[in-house]
Amino acid sequence: MPANKKEWFDKPNPAGVGEDGERGLRFSCTMCGNCCTGPVGYVLIDDAEIDALASRLDRDRDDFLDRYTHMTPRGLSLNERRTEYGLDCVFLDRDTIPGKAVCGVYEDRPTQCRTWPFWPENLRTRETWRRAARRCPGMNQGEPRSPQQIRVLRDRTP
Repeated sequence: MPANKKEWFDKPNPAGVGEDGERGLRFSCTMCGNCCTGPVGYVLIDDAEIDALASRLDRDRDDFLDRYTHMTPRGLSLNERRTEYGLDCVFLDRDTIPGKAVCGVYEDRPTQCRTWPFWPENLRTRETWRRAARRCPGMNQGEPRSPQQIRVLRDRTP
């Protein structure tokens, strides 16, 4: 999109929340785990992320790949495991903090995870943002992200 073209989140108070005249969108993770579980999905990872995660888990690269990943039509993805909530990311931890779902590899989580909820499919229109917010209680909460910050995150999404 041309840099001078305004997007819906450039307009004041686009999601109907926040301060009057506020631009951008709000997000603050509530550790609900909803973005890390559900139906079959992909958490795509690249070579640098594989190396960081393997190192974090004190595994060699091949062992990490065999144990924690699988190939999908879109590329290499982290595995999922069936839970009462659906298919959880293999690194989602629901036990350490009662009532919370935390990422077991948070500091080294993949870019796809780091950029949630500012994914292109959520930012397409105001309505797609609102639909995603029905499942994610952290959307429209917390400190606002500027339109520029949102674009940077969106454009980093694999």
